[in-house]
Amino acid sequence: MSTSPDTAAQNITSPLTVGDIDAAIERISHVIDATPLQWSERLSSLTGANVYLKREDLQVVRSYKLRGAYNLMAQLDAAERAAGVVTASAGNHAQGVAFACRTMEITGRIYVPSNTPKQKRDRIRAHGGEFVELILTGETYDAAAAAAADDVRRTGATMVAPFDDARTAAGQGTIAAEILAQLGSAPDSVLVPVGGGGCIAGIATYLHAHAPRAAIVGVEPTGAASMTAALVAGGPVTLTEIDPFVDGASVKRVGDLPYAVVSALGAEVVTHTSLGQADRSSTIRLDPETFVMTNLDEGALCTAMLELYQNEGIIAEPAGALSVAALGNITFEPGSTVVCLISGGNNDVSRYGEILERSLVNLGLKHYFLVDFPQEPGALRRFLDEVLGPEDDITLFEYVKRNNRETGAALVGIELGKAEGLGELLERMEQSRMQVERLEPGSPAYRYLT
Repeated sequence: MSTSPDTAAQNITSPLTVGDIDAAIERISHVIDATPLQWSERLSSLTGANVYLKREDLQVVRSYKLRGAYNLMAQLDAAERAAGVVTASAGNHAQGVAFACRTMEITGRIYVPSNTPKQKRDRIRAHGGEFVELILTGETYDAAAAAAADDVRRTGATMVAPFDDARTAAGQGTIAAEILAQLGSAPDSVLVPVGGGGCIAGIATYLHAHAPRAAIVGVEPTGAASMTAALVAGGPVTLTEIDPFVDGASVKRVGDLPYAVVSALGAEVVTHTSLGQADRSSTIRLDPETFVMTNLDEGALCTAMLELYQNEGIIAEPAGALSVAALGNITFEPGSTVVCLISGGNNDVSRYGEILERSLVNLGLKHYFLVDFPQEPGALRRFLDEVLGPEDDITLFEYVKRNNRETGAALVGIELGKAEGLGELLERMEQSRMQVERLEPGSPAYRYLT
């Protein structure tokens, strides 16, 4: 990433206020659903706190993004409505804009990255109907944003910013008002997923005014920690590379307005990234009135997604599970009240194969090896008998017989019965007659596999 704040920062002309959020509540209440705040027995037992899940995955567009999009578009004048709107999105904001376009009968052009899951693309078209045109461009949100900005310059349409606009952030801030009303008291901690930063800017602004002692935790994916980078650098910076897996929070550059709000409220970075992995050397201990940013390895996130599905029946997209996944890295006061925002549930079922793979790797259960087998009968049988443990399973085996060679390499994927069995497996490999090379996570060969 760059080492200093970008010089082309936009001027922030509309500071975010609690009054903006109060007005947004009145403006959008007839459109959005007041989503449930559900107590989680499993997560409460794991943490010792009372953990509640704010279910924005049950919103009419399956994410909180409708709040901000509708609040912005409801404030357009007649001329702006006639000129139409344009937006860029990784998928969720686009659905909110599409829903608002059809509801208000405003035409819109929506730019999304080409790798946006098909499920999200289909839902955008369904919500917008004849009022929206969906345009696929580039491989990241930032490429789509650049194309949308060019459209606005050419056509004079209004940009419906997904996060870098006070009207959008104010709409997202209505989530905090609902949380306080549903709890009937102030929470001790609130965990919020962070992409471009509009949601945490709105929620933090409202909580700072109405629940000032609540600790706020912003959670980013390690592969796209743009708010963390901005706080470290002292201003928004553009990341050179991001991992697009967490599509709902994979933004190369955090918004100027969200950064201004978050930094003004005293947010601090409590974890850094090293070699693409989250620093897990210490657990975060929260104090009242704290505001911290942390980041999370995508593998741990996948594990949280699967656990939400298997235990609570919640289909969370990767960004939607960020807050829950971070619970394991935080120490809470026993009996304290903790709220996790489940920000979205637009997950394509075709992604579950990759999600399961990343989870198994994160749990230390999945490993890959290059094994040089003697090209003779019984070689594979000896490997199974002498090397593989009784609870281990081969999940991948790719081998091509080579003529005129004494040995042949095979790519072998092994799923362990328990993570602690890796040491014994490596020891048995060392004692065998075969040459074995372990493919280390993070290496080019390993990234090619996963």
